[in-house]
Amino acid sequence: MRILITGICGFVGSRIAQTIREHLSGSTIFGIDNFSRTGAYLNKSLLESLGIQVFSGDIRLSSDVDALPPADWVIDAAANPSVLAGLQGSTGPRQLLEHNLQSTINILEYCRKSSAGFLLISTSRVYSVSALANIPVESTGDAFVLKQGKKLAGGLTESGINEAFSTQAPVSLYGSTKIASETIALEYGEAFDLPVWVNRCGVLAGAGQFGRPDQGIISFWINSWLRKRPLKYIGFSGSGLQVRDCFHPRDLAQIILKQMQYSGTDRPRMVNLGGGLDNSFSLKQLSDWCASTICEQGVAPSNDERPYDAPWIVMDSAVASEHWDWKAETSLDAIFAETLDHAKANTDWLKISGVD
Repeated sequence: MRILITGICGFVGSRIAQTIREHLSGSTIFGIDNFSRTGAYLNKSLLESLGIQVFSGDIRLSSDVDALPPADWVIDAAANPSVLAGLQGSTGPRQLLEHNLQSTINILEYCRKSSAGFLLISTSRVYSVSALANIPVESTGDAFVLKQGKKLAGGLTESGINEAFSTQAPVSLYGSTKIASETIALEYGEAFDLPVWVNRCGVLAGAGQFGRPDQGIISFWINSWLRKRPLKYIGFSGSGLQVRDCFHPRDLAQIILKQMQYSGTDRPRMVNLGGGLDNSFSLKQLSDWCASTICEQGVAPSNDERPYDAPWIVMDSAVASEHWDWKAETSLDAIFAETLDHAKANTDWLKISGVD
């Protein structure tokens, strides 16, 4: 089996490549990366030491994609993953659309010409901003939880957000590129008889993730705490009670391995993946973990608000569990602990991540 991974030198792409190498020893794995993410070059030598070829190129350019050797499967892990992309920072809206949508079209054309299967790493941020904001929550003192006794809207269960949750606009510019990519990928699958799988992922985290406030929050928080850098809770009255769930890329790779080796047509083409309630945390709870594991430190409240923020996003992965016998195996504590170990061993990680 020949497997192409886009964005292979990013955190998720590189970890998926390593896990596939461990489980499919006879496979040929290669990837492409444009190294636009600060620090991505660090993963190149590691991957090459595993016999994984890395091409330098930009999948926004059809000429770069057309130059790649043929594959049996493409795992699309290349994207600008920030929900604030196109609004803040150096990335404008047109650049975001080119990164996350035009590149998908180029890769799907590659799949059509190579008769290759396509796996899209999508996101929980395809779900409606207003619907997320209206999830009924209450405070336990250190985290928001679903309000007890409240009727839950469609797509919202006691276990989290499932695939039926609203994707009504607005979802953010970033989310819209992922919804469009999902739709186009599924249409290519139908039109050209290509196997296509779409995995909507919650927060992915672990050792070696680049850490910034808008992406890689666990890495950013733990690295900042360790260096005694000032931190603040933004939004929700500066409480730090907003909740996300997370899981490790090696657990994502486990369902990808199953999807690539499944030839049937009776399973849903799109699933939610996440750590679920067991792997959910608030910023306040992450701070408490840092205080007990690293040192005591204060976090300042802020009255600032972030666009598209939500009080509670936890993924319900029941469909993936039912059809793929999948669940996140790496515990929240293990993710925090390995991130801290990495932070201790890499004192300049925030600089490498592009924070400084």
